[in-house]
Amino acid sequence: MTITPDRSITFTAVFNFRDLGGLPAAGGAVVRPGTVFRSDNLSRLVEADRDSFGALRIRTVIDLRRPTEVASYGRVPEWTGVVWRHNHLEHPLWDHSTYTAETGVARWLAERYLELAHHGRADIARVIGMLTDPDNGPTVVHCLAGKDRTGLIVALTLDLLGVPDEEIALDYALTGRSEAAFTRWFIQAHPDQANVPTPVVYQQTPAEAMLLTLRELRQRYGSVQEYLVGSGLQPERIGMLRERLLLR
Repeated sequence: MTITPDRSITFTAVFNFRDLGGLPAAGGAVVRPGTVFRSDNLSRLVEADRDSFGALRIRTVIDLRRPTEVASYGRVPEWTGVVWRHNHLEHPLWDHSTYTAETGVARWLAERYLELAHHGRADIARVIGMLTDPDNGPTVVHCLAGKDRTGLIVALTLDLLGVPDEEIALDYALTGRSEAAFTRWFIQAHPDQANVPTPVVYQQTPAEAMLLTLRELRQRYGSVQEYLVGSGLQPERIGMLRERLLLR
């Protein structure tokens, strides 16, 4: 298993997998390593990844994809032995035709994330509640690209832990490093789609998008904590999250 300096872990055809551990948090604490991971589509794990994945001792997979995406791409392989928790985040399908260069990628993505926060608030609160439970063991949260739905869940979780906005945004932006490897794999695996254009908002993860999202979510709801509690997260779960995920 190879773990890079940016906390990424490499697999055969999973390109955006990393540990949240080590990020700085409030009061000199750090996020506990080996406890919560983020990823792109785990249905692409293959037999050659068995030892590397097993070494992480992951017990729970939280899958944020739509039911249609699960049906199309499959779920995490049975050989992983994990508990699979499917928790789709309710939100409208994105209309990429609304993107313009004048709007810019960061602004357009922030609007989509705030839209997701509005429509999927009960689902988001439920997923973050799951991250508070030590009985779930080491847990990985994933969607299709590990960028947008996963990115928002991770950002809100890190905010509750007191991770500074700049660190949250930098972690979000790391997803951009996986794009080249994913593109190479995709062209090899799907040569018939090699020339199909990809919307620019699929390819980029500017840190400014997450900074805008966090700032404007607070403007609407007061704070991330107020937003989540108002969405159904039990207040005592926040203390449980900090107890589980912080090293002091």
